[in-house]
Amino acid sequence: MVVVSQHTPQDLQHLLMGMNYDRIFILSDNNTRKQCVEALMHLPALQGAVQMVVNTGEMTKSLETAAYLWRILKDEAATRHSLLLSVGGGMITDLGGFVAAAFKRGMQCVHVSTSLLGAVDAATGGKTGVNFEGYKNMIGFFYQPKHVIVAVDFFATLDTQQLLSGYAEMLKHALIASKEDWLKTIAWDTETMAIDQLSILLERNIAIKQHIVDMDPEEQSLRKVLNFGHTIGHAIESWTHQTQQPQPHGYAVMWGIVAEVFLSHKKLGFPVTYLQQLMSLMKQAYGRPAFTCKDYELLCELMQQDKKNMDAEHINFTLLRNLGLPEINQTATQEEIHEALDFLREG
Repeated sequence: MVVVSQHTPQDLQHLLMGMNYDRIFILSDNNTRKQCVEALMHLPALQGAVQMVVNTGEMTKSLETAAYLWRILKDEAATRHSLLLSVGGGMITDLGGFVAAAFKRGMQCVHVSTSLLGAVDAATGGKTGVNFEGYKNMIGFFYQPKHVIVAVDFFATLDTQQLLSGYAEMLKHALIASKEDWLKTIAWDTETMAIDQLSILLERNIAIKQHIVDMDPEEQSLRKVLNFGHTIGHAIESWTHQTQQPQPHGYAVMWGIVAEVFLSHKKLGFPVTYLQQLMSLMKQAYGRPAFTCKDYELLCELMQQDKKNMDAEHINFTLLRNLGLPEINQTATQEEIHEALDFLREG
């Protein structure tokens, strides 16, 4: 169950009182512990809970961190009937879901998503994962949380970069859903950043994703449409970390969306008008990625390592024939990918 909440403490207390568990373990990072967890610790349901705090940042999402958390759970005598409560953004819910899925072959977990990006990406859908040897989410499980609370009342703590990062994922959902969703989502003003308008869009956005996940929970076919923008986007994100120029996940996704819409236009005839809209928004709000043509070989290598690929020779894409008309299991030549990267840098 996904609850979009304007009153997170009350909704969390009500939810926990309806669950069966022996103990609660709270996972957060340094930021969300101060800004969010402390605002929840007065709840009766959380009295006696064990807090587990990790460092902030994508580099924390690793097997080493997972092992550190498993040791705490072991030393504190956690059981399969214990509950892991992940409070934070996408990194925390990805990590928390992964740790819960593996510990004693699966303990209960609940996510309290405190970021816009986490709400529309990592917290909903049941994907978990950690990064491995520079590759994004290389190791993970499909593991559904018992509940997800989208903590809209904590969004006030988010800065412009964090809001834009989440908005990129919302644009992805709108593009694969319908023209109506696209027009409503692209109309959000990235300069004024009205949270109330964003919250209205958010509920519809989560519903789009949840419908797809319910139809195909383990990504056998339909769910692959949610990978749109992420083949190139994940490669760019990994490149920024490998070159010590880390960028937020949502920024890399926005660049991936633009590049893959370009491929969609070239290969499937996607309307150029919407491509131009996206490029204009990207340049205004997100800027351009910092790679050069000298980095294309590494970027393509990173794409070849993407977990969505069906074999070692072909890079798998989800592309768009039009708004609301995604096409899964598409491929592109290296020349076509280079042309899309050129467009990102110079278009």
